This record gives sequence, C-alpha cells and structure tokens, in this order.
Amino acid sequence: MSFTKQSTAQANKHSEPPFTARLINIEAATNTPFIYNTRLHNTAAASRVYQLSANVPPGWNASFKVEGVQVTSLNIDSEKTQDITLEINPAIETKPGKYNIPVLAVTGADTAKLNLEAVVKGSYSVSLTTPSGRLSDEITEGNRKEIHLVVKNTGTIALDNLDLSSQAPPQWDAAFVPSTITRLEPGKDAEVTATLSVPDKTIAGDYVTNFSVKNTNASSSASFRMTVTTSVLTGWIGILVIVAALGVVYYLIRKYGRR
Repeated sequence: MSFTKQSTAQANKHSEPPFTARLINIEAATNTPFIYNTRLHNTAAASRVYQLSANVPPGWNASFKVEGVQVTSLNIDSEKTQDITLEINPAIETKPGKYNIPVLAVTGADTAKLNLEAVVKGSYSVSLTTPSGRLSDEITEGNRKEIHLVVKNTGTIALDNLDLSSQAPPQWDAAFVPSTITRLEPGKDAEVTATLSVPDKTIAGDYVTNFSVKNTNASSSASFRMTVTTSVLTGWIGILVIVAALGVVYYLIRKYGRR
C-alpha cells in the first residue's frame, strides 16, 4: 500500500513541467524592464548543462541571471531545481500590446520550453523647460525672480505625483508653486512658477541653478543660468570707497612726501 502511494507521488512529481515561472504574464511600460522569476528542474538521472535563450522581438534585449550573475548556460545536478531570473527590456519604439516570449532551456536532444507574455502598456516620459525655451535671465543681488516653467508629459501613460526640486548656489533659495503635480495626462502640460531668491552681497557673475521634476517612473531636469548684477547703491558705495582711499593716499603723499 505504501509502495503505491510512493509511486503515485513520484509520478505526480515527474508530471510537473520542468520549466516554470511564478508569473507568466507581466504588464509594464516600454522603458521598464520585465522581470520573470523562473525555475528549471533537472528530472534526469545525471547532471545536465542547459543552454538558455529567449525569442524576443527585434530590438529587445533578454538576459538570464543566477544568484545575480548573468549567464547563458548552467549546470544542474540530477533531481535539482535552479531559480533563474529573466530580465527583458523592450525597444523604446515598441507599440502597446501583448507580446509572446518563448523561452528555451536546451540540453542535448531535450528542450524545456516556457511561454511568457509581456504586455507593453506604453511609455513614461516627462520634460521640463520654459514657455519660450529660454533658460537664462538676469537678477540684481538681494532680489527675487519668478521663473515660469512648463512640465509636459511626453509619454503615453499618465504620470502621478511629480515633485519639483532645485539645486541652487549656496545661500540661494528656490520655491515652487505648485511643488507637486498630482496627475499629468499624456500629451498635457502644467505650468509651474519657481521663485529664485538671491542673497545680498552676491558677487556679480553667472550662476547656474538646476531645476528637476521626477516621480518613481520618469524624470527631467533643466539648467537655468542667472546673471547677477550689483545694485546701483552698491555701485555708488564701491565708488565712494575707492574715492576715499585715493583721498587718503593723496593726503599722505602731501603730508609726508616733502620730508
């Protein structure tokens, strides 16, 4: 009786397909990798070397990894199972749709086949610029300047929770209104106002501030050049200081130069 149960269990074990995947259908964006967790079981009485391949559409890339190391083949001992990660990257120009991905593990005259599906739902993409495309302006030290930015969804999938940020020169400050775009549909744009504050006594010259917009799926940045000029009052003070210094020098020459 026990022999019958054991034989039945072994038969059920060997009736399972040798090549399986936890998920055979994955949906993702064009610029997002499709990652499949697969398992390959060697049912033979001896160890075997398997050659791995994936039949992907033109322009796509596929890679197999075992314990984080990329492989094209692997050796599996008898009655052992190996976890294999398959990463597939579609071509950027791939159109939305469902794509069948046959995956093969070939050893000698035997082939284990796994049919996977990649559902491409579009692409994530965002751009950041100004209404005119100009990325430069002028400001007087100690003042503020409002910079109008345009965030556009250039992909085919809606973007949620886009955050605005900046990397400005030391002591400078930048504030955004709004600071977060809750949702931006494909092809649509949103206006954002960035207020850039320049501290007093900033040396005249060109300074660059990097504005960025991003969420978990897309990001974009723009480098904005700001030319800082000194105020009229600061200029007159500088002139008066120079005149005073020259006056002191002249006085010293007149007083001690004759001795």
